[in-house]
Amino acid sequence: MKTLDQSFDEPAMNLACDEILLNEVDSDTREATLRFWEPQLPFVVIGYGNNINRECLIESCKQNKIQIFRRFSGGGAVLQASGCLNYSLILPISTKEGTNNISSTNCHIMKTHQGAFTEALSNKVTIEGHTDLALNGLKFSGNAQKRTKNALVFHGTFLLNFDLELLDKSLRMPSVQPLYREGRSHDKFCTNIPLTVDSVKNLIKAAWQANETAKPVDGEKISQLTNAKYSQKEWIYRQTKINHESE
Repeated sequence: MKTLDQSFDEPAMNLACDEILLNEVDSDTREATLRFWEPQLPFVVIGYGNNINRECLIESCKQNKIQIFRRFSGGGAVLQASGCLNYSLILPISTKEGTNNISSTNCHIMKTHQGAFTEALSNKVTIEGHTDLALNGLKFSGNAQKRTKNALVFHGTFLLNFDLELLDKSLRMPSVQPLYREGRSHDKFCTNIPLTVDSVKNLIKAAWQANETAKPVDGEKISQLTNAKYSQKEWIYRQTKINHESE
């Protein structure tokens, strides 16, 4: 596996990059890749099947100049902002590596990360819900996956130095909640962990033995997919009635 550290100032380009990486691994034109990226400005990303009105405080987002985008994987809405480190694992599907179905992939990757963070924090990290990591019952990592015929992307966030108060200004209480949430507000449910960006990158790279550097994704491909899909209202507001007059 190789590591790619590639971030973009434009939020939608970061989402497009993951889809291109998945397509390249699926077509066997790229090896397994671990990508890291960090947001420059606050923005919301909803899951593929989410209803934007149900998950987001749209008017509050507008007032705070927080844009909303939709990713191509499942899961719920997340707020991206400074202090949040994102990673993406793009892997070939293999029965030998425990990635032959959704459940086995969740188990394989989450247990790997659980072990890495438990050691780094010298404290028991737990797997909660389907794909959350928590410290003392507080969530610091949420994850989702998307699968094609031959490959998958498993991606998520790590909260390191994140302004938790921004969460309740941009996101509604989620439509689907894990039992361990117990109705807590976003800022009472999530936590930052006391690790630096570099230390988290190093522990994840070590966990996956991603020691070599991957070639960057072609910028022209990313721009084309961003313009054709991720920046389009028809994609962002899918399954939602678009009120063009309010946009």
